[in-house]
Amino acid sequence: MKFRWNKKYLYWGMTAFLVVCASMLFYFVLFRMDVLFRGFRRLVSIMMPIICGAIIAYLLIPIVNFLEKRFFYPLLSKKENAVITKRKQKAVRFASIFLALILALLVIYSLIAMIMPSILENIISIINDSPRYFQNIQHWLESLLKNNPEWQDMVLDNVETFSPRLEAFLNDQLLPQLKEILQHLTTGVFGTLVFIKNVLIGLIISVYLMLDKEKFVTQSKMCVYALFDAERANQIVQAFRFIHKTFGGFISGKIIDSLIIGILCYIGTSLIGTPYHLLVSVIVGVTNVIPFFGPYLGAIPSAFIILMVNPLQCLYFLIFILILQQFDGNILGPKILGDSTGLTSFMVIVAILLFGGLLGVPGMIIGVPLWAVFIAGVRYFREHALKKKSMPSEDKAYENMDYLDPETLQPVKRTSELSKGAVKRKKNEEEEEKK
Repeated sequence: MKFRWNKKYLYWGMTAFLVVCASMLFYFVLFRMDVLFRGFRRLVSIMMPIICGAIIAYLLIPIVNFLEKRFFYPLLSKKENAVITKRKQKAVRFASIFLALILALLVIYSLIAMIMPSILENIISIINDSPRYFQNIQHWLESLLKNNPEWQDMVLDNVETFSPRLEAFLNDQLLPQLKEILQHLTTGVFGTLVFIKNVLIGLIISVYLMLDKEKFVTQSKMCVYALFDAERANQIVQAFRFIHKTFGGFISGKIIDSLIIGILCYIGTSLIGTPYHLLVSVIVGVTNVIPFFGPYLGAIPSAFIILMVNPLQCLYFLIFILILQQFDGNILGPKILGDSTGLTSFMVIVAILLFGGLLGVPGMIIGVPLWAVFIAGVRYFREHALKKKSMPSEDKAYENMDYLDPETLQPVKRTSELSKGAVKRKKNEEEEEKK
């Protein structure tokens, strides 16, 4: 006897199973969130080598593509009767990946071996010379407020009160931590052995990902089209293309923009004679990666460092930074980034505050593209729902709108009170004629 599945009971069984799973998940989210977080952290720690490899590959793929399309393939095509076989394509891919990895390692080595010791030496010098710097500030305040004895006494009393506390913090807490960091860096230990293991395995995984990146993309598309119908699959593929464009364009563009700003800051501060110009330039360049708040986060501690050495140079630095950030915000940034996110300034602030509060500094960096993807998804579902109801989906259609006509489903523009009364009377007359 052949057994036949009853699709109705199978459907209700799967529905009941999913409801039970959703109820259990809801219970754990409300009452056992610590267990979920521990499980999530455990899963992330296990998958960390793969995550590191994916991040490295994602950052290096633009360099690999550039080397292939702009250097190796044009070089091969110049030869007579040049036929680019699969073997040559594989060799070009290996060479491009090797050069990209070498370039990345050289940049990291330069930051650690050349810039980082100088930065730490400058910081230690600032801490050791802090008493003299505080005296400079005190003398400068005395000369500035010499015509106002009351203000002079109040300000100098506050300086004398807080300067010993700040000196104690710098010498007892910050300086030992910096020495410990320097010791770790000079011995080649970046944190822990686990981190080194994750990075090394991640480098190997990134090579495999970059070698077969087209194959992974093709297989992913095949899975999407196998699971969904053609229309829905096309939408999913387009959504992932938008995510890739938003993330790739923003992250790579912001890194290039911050690198240029750091170099320009180093050149400018060297020309105007700013103290500790290398340290200040690194602070400004690194914090510039954070949108909107980054320039201020970098300028405030840098200005404080310069103020302790030379108050007049601090004023010059603030003027220079203001000019530099105007150049970055109005010329360089739009030229490099373009409209990669499509977010307004208000939405950028919301994204930075939200993801910065949840994930810290990394959240402030990736929060803007993440929020851009979320807003794009909200816009898509909003337009899809409006089109499904046969309502206008353009923003301009709802500008100065008074109400939506229930019959035509078209917006009625806002008019004056007199015009509203005329429209209402005309509508009542039409209804009476129909009766």
